[in-house]
Amino acid sequence: MTGETTEPELSPEVAARRRGLRLGWTTGTCASAAAKAAVVALATGRLPAHVDVGLPGRTRVTFPVLPTPPGPEDQDAPASRGGAGAVVVKDAGDDPDCTDGAHVTATVSWAPDGSETVIEAGTGVGTVTLPGLGLPVGAPAVNPVPRRMILAAVAEVTDRPVRVVLSVPGGEAMAAKTTNARLGIVGGISILGTTGIVRPFSTAAYRASVVQQVDVAAAQGCTRMVLCTGSRSEGAAVCLYPDLPPVCIVEVGDFSGIALRRCAADGMTQVDVVAMVGKIAKLAAGVMMTHFHRSAVDTGFLADVAVATGAPATVVHGVRETATARHFFELCEAAGVRAPLERLCALARANCIAHAGGAIGCSVTMVDFDGAEVVARAA
Repeated sequence: MTGETTEPELSPEVAARRRGLRLGWTTGTCASAAAKAAVVALATGRLPAHVDVGLPGRTRVTFPVLPTPPGPEDQDAPASRGGAGAVVVKDAGDDPDCTDGAHVTATVSWAPDGSETVIEAGTGVGTVTLPGLGLPVGAPAVNPVPRRMILAAVAEVTDRPVRVVLSVPGGEAMAAKTTNARLGIVGGISILGTTGIVRPFSTAAYRASVVQQVDVAAAQGCTRMVLCTGSRSEGAAVCLYPDLPPVCIVEVGDFSGIALRRCAADGMTQVDVVAMVGKIAKLAAGVMMTHFHRSAVDTGFLADVAVATGAPATVVHGVRETATARHFFELCEAAGVRAPLERLCALARANCIAHAGGAIGCSVTMVDFDGAEVVARAA
């Protein structure tokens, strides 16, 4: 493994699910390590053999560092051009990640005094061409958490502004195995990660763990379950249902349909779904397995919802030109309308009840992308 860390404390069921599987590191973590190492070389003239960086959970990880290969015309590139470079090889652990083994490369140079540190996309790192990803059009496909990690890693070395160019040899071929092109990310992979750590587990194991957690709650006499699709929606659910035992709140990932039917089979009478717009849009369209590889958001469907709820033309036309539910959400927010989002919740609620054979009551709550605010609900 290309780093060392201490595994954060896990619940017993999650620990059992992941036992024996090697952790990996996100492209965001590797990019922050490569950027820090390159800035060390820029500031001192010497490339470090190892570098450590902080993860969002405050754990620090150490990575071995490789030099950048010489350019075709310059045997000392990028140093002779007044810059420095470093490479960190991504290890995805036991996760079947198409970016495993990627040479995440950072090339850095001093930026003009009075400016700010900037992060740019080099060869093999994508550029955003469509709205709806939470990143400006034209920006490098570096998600917000990795961006903060990179800036923090650079700041550990210097307070001078730096230009950081991220590249991944072969990144465009890697991206062809993802949904980047459909989402309007062109030219390479995205620099991703919300925790900095890749926690691998198979689809079958995840599905089994969801079923097991519902069974455990039922065995304790619980008749109400809250299903969350991710860690931020789970955090929101804990705040929304403070009186519910923790065992009754389960992160189901993409297995909402499996969880709904298991709740009904186990005699639950009420299921509350807490999620963000992307997952709710798929549930509203009747898609119960919501993984992005298996189902795309139907923007024509979203446009129909916008029309049916009398949304402004900016929302209707805008959503037809994107490939993400997030952009639909942003269009609604910009127009000051919540009716389309509430309609999605209502449709999702009806489909969840039908999927469970009408045996459960259900509510669907949509939270924002920080999991901090309820934006729409159907009960």
